[in-house]
Amino acid sequence: MSAPVAIVTGGAGALGVAIATTLLDDGFRVALFDRRGAADAADRLARTGEAIGVEADVSDEESVRAAVERVDTTWGRVDALVNNAGIEPAHSLEGMELGTWQATLDVNLTGPALMIKHCVPMWRRQGGGRVVSIGSRVWLGGGWTPAYSASKAGLVGLTRTACRELGPLGVTVNVVAPSFLHTAFNAQKAEAAFLDSYVGRFAEASPLGRLVEPVDVANAVAFLVSDRARNITGEVLHVAAGTQLAPAVQ
Repeated sequence: MSAPVAIVTGGAGALGVAIATTLLDDGFRVALFDRRGAADAADRLARTGEAIGVEADVSDEESVRAAVERVDTTWGRVDALVNNAGIEPAHSLEGMELGTWQATLDVNLTGPALMIKHCVPMWRRQGGGRVVSIGSRVWLGGGWTPAYSASKAGLVGLTRTACRELGPLGVTVNVVAPSFLHTAFNAQKAEAAFLDSYVGRFAEASPLGRLVEPVDVANAVAFLVSDRARNITGEVLHVAAGTQLAPAVQ
């Protein structure tokens, strides 16, 4: 049997690369979707397995259709879809521009819906598949960015609806919800907004005394797309190192 195929959206970012690397290590062929940088990321990963980069904007249906068709033409199947693409523009409700709200929902919520929609024909044809969407703990009680929090709460609703519709096709649909993810970009952003002590608060609030790294999320994704998770669907797996900070600061 040929190696399984995974699509990872937002594939050029730190988390996307971590997820793709872990799936390649597990024997997947991986298509990295991103608006820019996907080809370069795929080239870097190709030494560890079979990877391609596909330019795609998940908020644009024609772009999604064309990108999924390329994977179908190249490999003829999609076994795992990882909806990782996301944006988080800072704003308050009072100062929010409608365009900011709409753009965030377009990428973070409409994007996963479009990706699922255009993969369904392959899952129907091949008799099953896996969907894992990257959420956030803010879905529990909000965060500091209204549009981002709303999009991640909506992602849980989409997941629990999709698992009912797609279950008869043999497709599982789940969410991995990290707390504050320790990347160079996130650390810089948090420190600029909340002073140097902010990142440390997440580690101090964890019983494990550490932050969540991209590889932690990647390992959770790898589990949920594996046969070991064949009867897990419609669930939210929190990867938060036991953090108990109020949801408003996660």
